[in-house]
Amino acid sequence: MTFEASPAPPNQAIPSGSGGKPSLGYNSFEPRALWNLILTIAVWLVAALGAVPLFSVLYMLIVKGGARLSGELFTELPPAGFEMGGGIGNAIQGTLVTVAIASLISIPIAIFAAIYLAELRPHSQISSVARFLAKVLTGFPSILAGVFVYAAVVLLMGSYSALAGGVALAVLMIPTITLTAEGAMQMVPQRMKDAAIGMGCTNTQVVWSVTLPTALPSIVTGVILAVARVAGESAPLLFTALFSNYWLRNITEPTASLSILIYNFSSMPFDNQIELAWAASLVLVMIVLSFNILSRFIGRPQV
Repeated sequence: MTFEASPAPPNQAIPSGSGGKPSLGYNSFEPRALWNLILTIAVWLVAALGAVPLFSVLYMLIVKGGARLSGELFTELPPAGFEMGGGIGNAIQGTLVTVAIASLISIPIAIFAAIYLAELRPHSQISSVARFLAKVLTGFPSILAGVFVYAAVVLLMGSYSALAGGVALAVLMIPTITLTAEGAMQMVPQRMKDAAIGMGCTNTQVVWSVTLPTALPSIVTGVILAVARVAGESAPLLFTALFSNYWLRNITEPTASLSILIYNFSSMPFDNQIELAWAASLVLVMIVLSFNILSRFIGRPQV
C-alpha cells in the first residue's frame, strides 16, 4: 500500500528554497519576525526607562552617603545640632531590635495560621474569612498599624517603646508570611502526604515531617521578604517606638531607628546631620537589598 502526499491548498504558499524544497531558514523580514523584534526592543526600552530612577537614586546614595562610611558611623551616637562627627549606631541597633521583636511575634503566628489554612481546614468558612482578611491586610496602610498599636500597647504601657514598635511591624508581617507559607504548603505534592499517611503517620507528623520541610525554602523566602518590607517602615514607628538619641538598654524604652533618623535629620538645617541622613539611607538600602538577594538564593529551585 502506498500513500501519496496531498497537494497543498491553492491559497497556501509553501516557502521554498533552491530546488523547490521548503526553506527552514530565519527570515528577518517576515511579518512575525519583524513584530517580534519591535516588541523586544520596546520591552528593553521600557525596562531601561524603569531602571533610570533606581540607578539614579543608588548613584546619589553612593556618592553622598558613601563619603561618611566609616567605623565611627556604626559605633557613635547621633550628634547634637552644632556638633560635628557622630554616627548612627543606636539607630542601627534600634532597627535590628524592633525587626527581631516583630519576627519573633509574627513568624510563629503566621506559620500556624498557614498550617490551619492549608492543611487542617482549607475549605472551612473560617478559613475563607481568614484568607480574605489576610489579603486585605497586605494592602493595609502602615500608619494605621501604628495607630492601632498606639491605642492597644503604647497607651496601656504609658510610654513609647521598642516592644510597641516590634508589635506594629509584626502586624504588617503576619499577612504576608501567612499567605506565602500557605501557598508554599499547597504546592507540596499530595502523593507525598498520602504516602506518609499510608505509613501510619498522623496529621501532625505529616505536617511536621513532610509538608514543612518540603515547603521550607519558599516559607523562608516569604519571611525574608516580609522582614525586608518592614525594615524600612517609618510611619508605624512614629506612633510606637518614637525616637531616642541614646543606646537602647531595655525594650520598654523608646528607641531610634534608621527610617526615623533619616526623617528627622533630613529636615535639619545642619550639613552634618544631612550627611548622616544620606549615610543612613545608604545603610538602610544595603540592608533591604541584602535581604532581597538572600531571598533569591534561598527561594530558587533546587536541582
